[in-house]
Amino acid sequence: MLITGGLGFIGSTLARRLAGLGADVLVVDSMVPEYGGNLFNLDGCEGQVRTNISDIRDPYSMRHLVGDRELVFNLAGQTSHLDSMHDPFTDLAINCTAQLSLLEICRKHNPAAKIVFASTRQIYGRPQYLPVDERHPLNPVDVNGINKIAGESYHMLYNQVYGLRSTVLRLTNTYGPRMRIKDARQTFLGVWLRAVIEGRPFEVWGGEQLRDFTYVDDAVDALMLMAGNDALDGKAFNLGGDGIVSLRETAETLVKVSGGSFAIREFPAERKRIDIGDYYGDDGAFRAVSGWTPRVSLEEGLRRTVAFYRQHLDRYL
Repeated sequence: MLITGGLGFIGSTLARRLAGLGADVLVVDSMVPEYGGNLFNLDGCEGQVRTNISDIRDPYSMRHLVGDRELVFNLAGQTSHLDSMHDPFTDLAINCTAQLSLLEICRKHNPAAKIVFASTRQIYGRPQYLPVDERHPLNPVDVNGINKIAGESYHMLYNQVYGLRSTVLRLTNTYGPRMRIKDARQTFLGVWLRAVIEGRPFEVWGGEQLRDFTYVDDAVDALMLMAGNDALDGKAFNLGGDGIVSLRETAETLVKVSGGSFAIREFPAERKRIDIGDYYGDDGAFRAVSGWTPRVSLEEGLRRTVAFYRQHLDRYL
């Protein structure tokens, strides 16, 4: 099987899990510094996982790498909402053009492959109602959300028109070991984690916004269930977490398991323009068809994550 974005946070966790099950795993990652790829994410997997440093935007290398892979976990993407506003054409190239190129390669050269595409709850924009289910209108507040809609739409279209088996999982706030913490490009929670481990207070913007969080191992469980169930082909599902919490409550839980302190601040103007307010998803459809349920609570997930970075912080700065 092939994992695009396989040296990133979720991709490497998935690769480690699959390798532990004895799967033949090839990971592909561009290692563009801003996008979260980290060779240390596969530390200890030498001989179990093969790695190729290639860019999903390069159709020639991707044609070779897709080969006769039976399963493609398509996790490569530009995830920063703010970066997508500053550099929309790069976001377009990665989240749209490259996705279409990959599908064309599979259609022409490996039509038997199954593709699991990692999408995002960002496509919904500011919720019109809560919890957000799959029938909610798609109205993103940034370029990234618009391009992710296109990316998942390409996957659904190729399933419907060409019979290329594709399925989509819309992830929410995923966190855990190996996430990017050097900046806020991947998630605000990474910045908080770095601060508490370095003994600094962190800022919470607003604080009353509601969120749901998915621990990375639970997200990997969901991706594997998507891959193993052909009844999910041609469909898109939300993924949630084990509960609904405010940002203030999340910060308090982090301080509880790690020490440290935080301060509530007003949103910076640039961030406020693309903030979605409250969001928590309804993932009942996915739970019903897959049997998935989260196994790791927010408190336990944060405890594991803090422990990981206290041991390996220098590898992620």
